[in-house]
Amino acid sequence: MGYSRYDFTPLLHSIDQWLYSVMSPAWALIVELTLIGLAFLIFYALVGLFLVYAERKVCGFIQNRVGPNRVGKYGIFQTIADFIKLLMKELIGTKDADKLLYNIAPYIVIICSFMAIGAIPFAQGLLAIDFDIGILYIISVSSLSVIGVLLAGWSSNSKYPLIGAMRSGAQIISYELSVGLSLLTIIVLAGTMQFSKIVMAQENGWFIFKGHIPAIIAFILYVIASTAETNRGPFDLAEAESELTAGYHTEYSGIKFAFFYLAEYMNMFIVASIAATVFLGGWMPLHIPAWNGFNVVMDYIPPVIWYFMKTAFVIYIIMLFKWTFPRLRIDHLLTLEWKYLLPINLVNILFMALIVLLGWHF
Repeated sequence: MGYSRYDFTPLLHSIDQWLYSVMSPAWALIVELTLIGLAFLIFYALVGLFLVYAERKVCGFIQNRVGPNRVGKYGIFQTIADFIKLLMKELIGTKDADKLLYNIAPYIVIICSFMAIGAIPFAQGLLAIDFDIGILYIISVSSLSVIGVLLAGWSSNSKYPLIGAMRSGAQIISYELSVGLSLLTIIVLAGTMQFSKIVMAQENGWFIFKGHIPAIIAFILYVIASTAETNRGPFDLAEAESELTAGYHTEYSGIKFAFFYLAEYMNMFIVASIAATVFLGGWMPLHIPAWNGFNVVMDYIPPVIWYFMKTAFVIYIIMLFKWTFPRLRIDHLLTLEWKYLLPINLVNILFMALIVLLGWHF
């Protein structure tokens, strides 16, 4: 296929062989891990700053205003200015807080999201590690962030953070079920949990089209459940400003508050990346059967561009949720999961299994 010209595997293999040829295996491994870590740190910071800016612009567009427009052209440096401001702010905590857990909590949250990014394939050959249980790994690692949230709320020794943490714990644990079952529906169709194989299986058509109605239902359920799992509006009960000030991170300031703020946006990026990879073909171009000329043109678009376009599309949907729907009440939020999303997911998995068994998929 035409997109194979953008395969990063030979380039990365040549760099790996060169490093092992000029230094000992131990040092070569250390250098590779350091380079990968630095690349992800830079990527993490850039994506986080861009998403904050993008959401402000999307919010401004929906509310019929311009959004940030003072610092730099079109306000593009506004998020950088805000980040510098947070770095310079004094770290003030509550007097009776559990110092150890209070200080560890923001690092747990940000490390979990950082670990999840490593398994996401950005293009052919362009990923840090290709687990054969990639989907299970990302679900497991991302679910650990709830520990940081609970620690932050409890260790602050303040009533509003504790209430926010309890809400967040109930919400994340509940909606993880629907996220996992939605992905399990596609695992049934793909027959694997390895991200690279899932993407390659969509070479002749994205799963959202190949899987018929169950795949479309799974995509809708996944977007709703993942929005709730990341504590974003209209499911932001854990940070309800009108009730809990800022929720579980009310007592945090400066860089520690920035960690929670950045982790929220990176979690949104991660769930959107998973949706783009599992449902929308990842870095695979759009192909339409019998449209050979159109398919050839699509192959010339680099896979990294396809991946980021699909991820941006899902992120935009999640942002629209926040700025167009009113916040749910906590009992309504849990009712939505346990009485509606979960039963629909269970039936949908059976429906997908029947389609795969009878060979009705494309």
